[in-house]
Amino acid sequence: MEMVWLLLCSFALLLKMSFVCNSEAGSVTYDARSLIIDGQHKILFSGSIHYPRSTPEMWPSLIAKAKEGGIDVIQTYVFWNLHEPQQGKFDFSGRQDIISFITEVQKQGLYVCLRIGPFIESEWSYGGLPIWLRDIPGIVFRSDNEPFKTEMEKFTTKMVTMMKAENLYASQGGPIILSQIENEYKMVEPAFHESGPPYVRWAAAMAVGQQTGVPWVMCKQDDAPEPVINSCNGMNCGETFAGPNSPNKPSLWTENWTSQFQVYGDEPYIRSAEEIAYQVALFIAKNRGSYVNYYMYHGGTNFGRTASAFVVTSYYDEAPLDEYGSIRQPKWGHLKELHAAVKLASSALLSGDQTIISLGQLQDAYVFKVQSGECAAFLVNKGPKHATVLFQESSYQLPPKSISILPDCKKVAFNTAKVSAQHATRSWQVAQKFDSAENWEEYKEAIPNYEKTTLIANALPEQISITKDESDYLWYTFSFQHDSDAQSTLSVKSHGHVLHTFVNGVFTGSAHGRHKNESFSLEQTVTLSKGMNYISLLSAMVGLPDNGAFLERRAGGLHEVRVDDQDFSKSSWGYQVGLDGEKLQIHSDSGSSIVQWSKLGRSGHQPLWYKILFDAPAGHDSIALNLGSMGKGEAWVNGQSIGRFWVSFQTPKGKPSQTWYHVPRSFLKPTGNLLVLLEEENGDPLGISLDRVSVTQVCGHVSETHLPPVSKWLGQKTQNQNNTKTKLGRRPKIQLSCPPKKSISKVLFSSFGNPSGDCKTYATGSCHSSNSKAIVEQACLGKRRCSIPVSLQNFGDPCPGISKTLLVDAQCT
Repeated sequence: MEMVWLLLCSFALLLKMSFVCNSEAGSVTYDARSLIIDGQHKILFSGSIHYPRSTPEMWPSLIAKAKEGGIDVIQTYVFWNLHEPQQGKFDFSGRQDIISFITEVQKQGLYVCLRIGPFIESEWSYGGLPIWLRDIPGIVFRSDNEPFKTEMEKFTTKMVTMMKAENLYASQGGPIILSQIENEYKMVEPAFHESGPPYVRWAAAMAVGQQTGVPWVMCKQDDAPEPVINSCNGMNCGETFAGPNSPNKPSLWTENWTSQFQVYGDEPYIRSAEEIAYQVALFIAKNRGSYVNYYMYHGGTNFGRTASAFVVTSYYDEAPLDEYGSIRQPKWGHLKELHAAVKLASSALLSGDQTIISLGQLQDAYVFKVQSGECAAFLVNKGPKHATVLFQESSYQLPPKSISILPDCKKVAFNTAKVSAQHATRSWQVAQKFDSAENWEEYKEAIPNYEKTTLIANALPEQISITKDESDYLWYTFSFQHDSDAQSTLSVKSHGHVLHTFVNGVFTGSAHGRHKNESFSLEQTVTLSKGMNYISLLSAMVGLPDNGAFLERRAGGLHEVRVDDQDFSKSSWGYQVGLDGEKLQIHSDSGSSIVQWSKLGRSGHQPLWYKILFDAPAGHDSIALNLGSMGKGEAWVNGQSIGRFWVSFQTPKGKPSQTWYHVPRSFLKPTGNLLVLLEEENGDPLGISLDRVSVTQVCGHVSETHLPPVSKWLGQKTQNQNNTKTKLGRRPKIQLSCPPKKSISKVLFSSFGNPSGDCKTYATGSCHSSNSKAIVEQACLGKRRCSIPVSLQNFGDPCPGISKTLLVDAQCT
């Protein structure tokens, strides 16, 4: 292997880091500036869209909206445990149909970055690794370990072979221009000591040896071996990335986090459009970055039990495309303008020499000049205050922490802090209430005791090894004699994540861990009877871990049980994998018909199954279940799981981390849809509703100091080149757009002058044009889209001498 490695390195150096030595159509090479596709240097904007986190019916729309937003590349992981749930048995159907997903990307004219991993993390159960790997003797994940390397190479080769068979690599005329091996290994490499570096070298050599004809990357791997490119992940790569580890490699940003994944008990993390745009522009200007991927561009849904430990079902809902696939404004629109502005400067960025000019203590200009005369500049204000800078004998105003892009080194096309894109308000409207007890039925889950369990262990069994991810649940049961009726103390220690306790068939309490502290203890007073007592403990995992070294050693479930001073941990234990309802698959049409359901009773605190039939709401709006009245469990529609819910685990603000759960339209039939819920606690199904999800309000907030749309900048440049004096109306404007099949039905607020507030809260200021609302109504009512220039010509001048702002809020129906 070492000889192969030396040959690969020598070959890469000979080609000056190119992966293909010809210029045939579809060739992909690279140098210090960028990836080179078909002989052309490229600045590429990429968006992560994971095929199993949406449905095949959603893929065309998601990809089209990404393309409209200025995205060039769709980036996706490959999910090993989804495709090979059992060793040697593969599944590429439905949401797992990666070939159809990539083919759709190609059909729409975009490229693909394929992150094979096959360890991916991604807040996906077990980091994408199949659970059966744990059973291979002597295996150590992600290390210089032959059993692991054998399985990793098998799967990598399987995926590469599939792509080649469909001619999907760019070297074959396909869309895949980049691949990734491993994932953020540097974060865990020190834990493996001397077994880490050889594994990195092996993984790189194995990947390059697949002969895909496109480059490979290793993210967050500063010592990625030649010819593999090291790339950056994080929110601030313009500030934190040390750069490529070779002068012949380009600067790539494989994960620019548009938000952060959310866990139960936490509030959602909101990252502003301005902050994202600033970091992207800084990475391009400072690091000469030529590839930026938004993680996520569309997050989607962790259907079923695919979410990793404590991660909510909704994934990166704050991305430019929300969980339902709708455009999230202003993030989507502001980044679209950024992409267009950077593309205007791409020739100078890719061909010019970089010069850095200090414009002040916290201000710099990054200038790119070509010998032919082309010039582009990025004026950076790193400070917390407005700054006026002098650049090439012209004065420029820079808002706090912002970057202005000058594609010709003269005129500003875009500033990262000035958002002209509309703001959109998403709302949920009840389509159907499930508040009639007559329509619900329930099935009570049996509580097993020691005498009724057939699986016996002489100590507490470890949960992950026993369940093999076939269920979140493991029942632990034991029995013992007590000499009198008495109050005793039951103490349990668990590695996570949730515990429900039953003594003699009666619920006695619950406890759970948290994302950053999965282990927990429960101590409670219980009533024991004279004679035989039965303890039944239901341990639940809320997803498997997805990160860290030695995942194969990670434990789950109970590790100590005491009653008073007596330790029962090493006693004889009965256990049961999963719930009866799971084994019978009562969430499906066929399974639900083989058990005896009862009328709704909701008696006691124990696992219960609920079912109800409903018709699909009319229309095309997205659909979600409001489970705000429930506790914890899982939900299925027509046999397909829409994910776990845990409404009772509230945030510090006293709200559920997630209330609405996406039901894709493709899951529904026109009538007679089956909804089944598993409820672990004591939730109330009568409070559930099926809601329509849509954008119902759009708002614009633009001042005279904002910039016109970038498309106007390009138009004016063309006009100037043709010596045409026609005025193009290059002025800032509010552009409002309702979702498809909706139009602006009412102008809720409109003020030209100095309105106070923003699109969330607003009021008329001391300066206000009295015809503000009438002008906007004339331009917008009854239309899906409208555009209103921010100009005195439109509104008059209600207060000469001050800068004016237009704020408009409108209703879409």
